[in-house]
Amino acid sequence: MPRGALSQPRAGFRLGQGEGPNVSPLQVPALGGGSVPPLPAAGGGEEGPPLSPLPASPPLSPGEPLAQPVPPVRPLPGNGARSPRDAGIGVSVPFPPAVPSSRSLWYSQTLGKCVWERVFQSISTAQLPGRRVQVDGLCEVTPEEPTEGRPGISSELKMSQDRQMAQEMGEQDPLAAAKEKEGPPEDAGADEPLCPPSTPSRMGILDTLPSTWAGSQDALGEDIARTSCLKGAGPPKPPPVLSEPKGAISSPHSGCRKQDTQQRSSKDDQHDGSSSLVWGAKPGMLFQKDRESSPHSLNLSWVFGYNSRLAVHGLMDGEDRVLLYVSSHTVVIHDVLGNRQYHLQGHANVISCLCVSEDKRWVATADRGPDALIIVWDSFSGVPVRTIFESHPEDGVCAIAISRDAKYLVTISAGTVQRVCVWRWTLPTEKPLCSTELRPEFGYQNYVIFNPQDPHEFVSNSKTQGDAGLQYGTPFLSIKTFRSVVGRFSQSVFHFNNSQVLTGTSAGKVVVWDAVDPRTDPKEQRARPLGMTPTKIVSVQKESLTVLQVLESCIVTGDVKGHIKFYDGELRLLRLYSHSKVGPIRSLSFSTTLCDPPDAFPARSQPFLTRNFILSTSDATVFHVATDSANFEKVLEEAKKAVSAIACHPQQTLVAVGSLCGLLKLWDYRHTEYLASRIFPEAGIQCLAYDPEGYFLAAGFTDGSVHILDAISLQSSCEELRFSRGPVTHISFSHNSQYLATADEKYSVIVYKKVLQEGRRCWEHLAGLDSHYKPIRSILFGVQSGSNEPRLLSLGEDRQLVEYDLSSSIKDHLVVTHRDRVEQSAVPLCLAWYPQLSTESFILTANNCYKMKLLNTTTKMCRKTLLGPTYGSPLEKMQILPATSTADPKQYYLVYITKDKVGLQILPVDGNPHKSSAFICHPDGASDLASSYDGRYIFTAGGSDCTVMKWKVNLSALDAAAFLGGEDMIPFYNLLDGGREGEFFRELEDYFYYAQICSQGTNTLENRQVSVHIPLEEIPSVMRAIGFYPSEEEIEEMINEVKFSKCMDGGEQVTEINLEDFIKLYINHRPALGLSMKSLQRAFQVLGYDNEKGDKVIDRGDLLSLLQCRGEQMTEDELAQCLTTLLGRRPGRRGSEPDIHDPSGAAALIEEEIPEEITAEIFAADILGLPIAAQEKKNGRKEANL
Repeated sequence: MPRGALSQPRAGFRLGQGEGPNVSPLQVPALGGGSVPPLPAAGGGEEGPPLSPLPASPPLSPGEPLAQPVPPVRPLPGNGARSPRDAGIGVSVPFPPAVPSSRSLWYSQTLGKCVWERVFQSISTAQLPGRRVQVDGLCEVTPEEPTEGRPGISSELKMSQDRQMAQEMGEQDPLAAAKEKEGPPEDAGADEPLCPPSTPSRMGILDTLPSTWAGSQDALGEDIARTSCLKGAGPPKPPPVLSEPKGAISSPHSGCRKQDTQQRSSKDDQHDGSSSLVWGAKPGMLFQKDRESSPHSLNLSWVFGYNSRLAVHGLMDGEDRVLLYVSSHTVVIHDVLGNRQYHLQGHANVISCLCVSEDKRWVATADRGPDALIIVWDSFSGVPVRTIFESHPEDGVCAIAISRDAKYLVTISAGTVQRVCVWRWTLPTEKPLCSTELRPEFGYQNYVIFNPQDPHEFVSNSKTQGDAGLQYGTPFLSIKTFRSVVGRFSQSVFHFNNSQVLTGTSAGKVVVWDAVDPRTDPKEQRARPLGMTPTKIVSVQKESLTVLQVLESCIVTGDVKGHIKFYDGELRLLRLYSHSKVGPIRSLSFSTTLCDPPDAFPARSQPFLTRNFILSTSDATVFHVATDSANFEKVLEEAKKAVSAIACHPQQTLVAVGSLCGLLKLWDYRHTEYLASRIFPEAGIQCLAYDPEGYFLAAGFTDGSVHILDAISLQSSCEELRFSRGPVTHISFSHNSQYLATADEKYSVIVYKKVLQEGRRCWEHLAGLDSHYKPIRSILFGVQSGSNEPRLLSLGEDRQLVEYDLSSSIKDHLVVTHRDRVEQSAVPLCLAWYPQLSTESFILTANNCYKMKLLNTTTKMCRKTLLGPTYGSPLEKMQILPATSTADPKQYYLVYITKDKVGLQILPVDGNPHKSSAFICHPDGASDLASSYDGRYIFTAGGSDCTVMKWKVNLSALDAAAFLGGEDMIPFYNLLDGGREGEFFRELEDYFYYAQICSQGTNTLENRQVSVHIPLEEIPSVMRAIGFYPSEEEIEEMINEVKFSKCMDGGEQVTEINLEDFIKLYINHRPALGLSMKSLQRAFQVLGYDNEKGDKVIDRGDLLSLLQCRGEQMTEDELAQCLTTLLGRRPGRRGSEPDIHDPSGAAALIEEEIPEEITAEIFAADILGLPIAAQEKKNGRKEANL
């Protein structure tokens, strides 16, 4: 099949009479909770895809009459055929804009790579007393009571059905709830009529237009073009600018869950509910809100950068420059001229899509990942008025759109099998009105938009044209269809004549889809939307189209060259805007006010209604375009690739930000002012560091080069240094600025030394060394004790801490002083100099097992192991926070980042979880961390999300949280299973006193000395008795930790430990996440082999050999004693005491009890006797039986 060709799809389906396929039987919940008989067949042919069931309706109240079936309805002229429905559901037709219902069906049609979707409503057919009901114009009407804007439609019936809908959903209508609280606003009123605006006839893409289709190009006849019910009407009216949405939109927050993360002012708290905030909100008031002091230790203060893959919207007109864009998981409302930001926080994952209502008040955002959310915000007040949980629990949302009347949302999931859902978000329900699944062969749908004239119709498309059919019973679209290359689809829109759909392509063409195909006999035409078919392909330019929009009576395109073109309804060019500095267009956001009023044009000339607009590009640049003067004003310019490096000036309020696109920017973070920038086109910036004196800024690049720049002007201070063989990952200055050290991806450490050349300070290469055999995690300069000489350390994933002797190093020879292994099995990730809180000096390290270790700075001996912050992922980077002027000079804090969070830790570290806090900063991964010189602000870089976040530090909030967590032993008791009064604690006390008896001898008649201490030698026995099995090295570290805990103070060694200190020791040393079968299974993956069943197993002999020869080696006697003890306690043996075996019988017992091939489950459950492994083994056997 040729590229771009689409295979012939299955025949589709539709409701109505005449030719068409059979509709699959559909069981729908009836009004009374029963089921509805299958739909009658509409004709012969292949069955279409199954339909999703309707949401269940509430049961009937006593005495309520059952709905009566409606006889078949004859087709109405000009509106196509209708299909009768029975059993209480009535006539199934596309539901009218004014009559929402929870009892809905959903249909879709795929056009080429487009999916055309439409929601159908099942209207209840209960006969109203004294009123004759008929079907007209797709809704129930009472001819006696015409409604405004749509003759023949009863507004009374519409409103009653709206109220009935809200009652059926189990909660009062949000607007009514808000009215009861404080009354309606001045402009509150009835719903605006939602009939399509009038358009003149033949305003679509005429068949006489020049086209690449070589087929018949006869003009459309009157009988064919009559699908537009608005033929002969006047010119199209501009869309109404709503000062406040009507109906149920005005206060949709009633009954919704609260968003704890939303920022509110103290004034807001005086209002009765967030509905009051929505009622009273006006444009521009968002930045006037007084922020109350936050109860959090870190508060988002500013966001640098944004997601250039998503659209940028302009929220205010006139001279204001208020933008709305997405930065990572945060929605930013940015007043550019006022230099202010407001942040809408509520998502835990990166926001994947957003949409804005017609009046730019309601903003809907959605994300991907676990616990994905859909949140609707009020942009006037900043309140999250609606949150939908578990909308697409598998993979989240990839596309979202809001209807023109702002009542409906449509979402498309991001999974392999995509689900399309339609939501009436103003109702308090977690279920969509209707949904369906799209088969994977339809292509990955990533764009969706509503029909502006019909809020119950929308279209979506994918980007690629493959060889899989994507039609629901429509002719396929391929290269052969129009004898032309179609290209990749970008965006689709509805033509303003409400008859056609247009799709832009990467070949610079526009595909026209229509319900009327001039190549098909009119008698064989099918009703919309199932009759939609590609009728034309129009070549408008050579460059790829990236944006396609409809603005009043104009069609607007944006392309990869940065051109914005306006076309009329027949795709004739009206106006062109371009600028040499504009890159590929990503989005266009038009003002709601006209630049030139219509009466400014002569009566005989057709006005071109221009609106200023916001333009965003794929290279992360935003422009404001004044259409009257064609002036392009650059509003934002941010990094278009990952932001990988940040550094704060040591003496001034400056922060430098570097990205992989080579862009280096300098900001004054106190006033959030952009100062300078420089682009390095050759390579990307990987790391940054200021020298302690603040004169220079060093930058490491992906090509292995190092640039020394002026700290303010960013101009080069000396020649480029290129001695690394791979990308530079770390860079640091010594305390006296005499040395500069770098680490690269080739596991090398390179040192440069400052020299004077012609009166200028610059750096020359001193020496380098391949210090590690795994990635280097950190390099750190310090000061030698007793002198002012610098010392340099590097830490790698090979568990090696290497210290270098800089004073003894000479040209091309870097001397290593010490090389110490700091971990036995865990992987160290970062290190920092620990503050001088005692007479002993320490180096602080953190590993991937959530443990922090204090190492003696001289001997590198582990002096203490402590439980670190446990917030989903281990610490990646950490720094000691500089002391603030208001803080206690003797109190220190640690700032850190994990994979996706930033946090603070009160020092000294002791394992108390209440002394730390963390907040999501970059869900896709944080790449770097920096703190201001005064400790007031923290900066985090987000890597792939292209953002830097500035956090304001509130240390008093962290201190208060630690105080509320309890003092002394209370936090540690709470970490025990059951707490202080639990069974585990009582069992621990028993073991503790039993250890005293064992230490005094079990066979004695003397009086026993019962105390609150046990000898240090009993620590391993008690640890193992309560379920913690430390290695011999860990046992040695625990004993040394207690033994030398007072040596630096009093010079005495401790020989015993009390119960409270033992609990702290246990909490800090035990595995942070408990026993895990996964770690044991990983070991078997490495050491074992696949048996005949495909399981990873270890031979019995190999296992015994490994235990005696590898790791912490066991002697033959020790191994025999351990195994006989373990196997002797198996259930079914005599009594509970272990069997007694002499050494000669150990081998026989091992051979009898241990199988020849051992799996991880057998080893854990049958040999070690761990119950969790036994349960997993049992589940595994069940799966094998199945």
